[in-house]
Amino acid sequence: MNQFKQWERVVKGYANHRRLEILNLLEHSPRLSVLDIAEHLRVNFKTISEHSRRLALAGLLEKKYEGKIVRHTITKLGKDILKFLRMLE
Repeated sequence: MNQFKQWERVVKGYANHRRLEILNLLEHSPRLSVLDIAEHLRVNFKTISEHSRRLALAGLLEKKYEGKIVRHTITKLGKDILKFLRMLE
């Protein structure tokens, strides 16, 4: 894949305040389910589900299936993005 298209996919993956909140939460509390994330952030389950899907497509979030429960962890790329954004503060 073209490097610029790859960068675009990553940037679009985190270009939302809710997605950044999810990444930040998972950095400190890994292996949460969508329901756990929704409760922590006080956001609708379906909203979190869609945001986590987009984060996973961008390679910023990893999903691990444990029976009916899906656990989410932030990837190294996701951690690097948060580190980069914090440098901009």
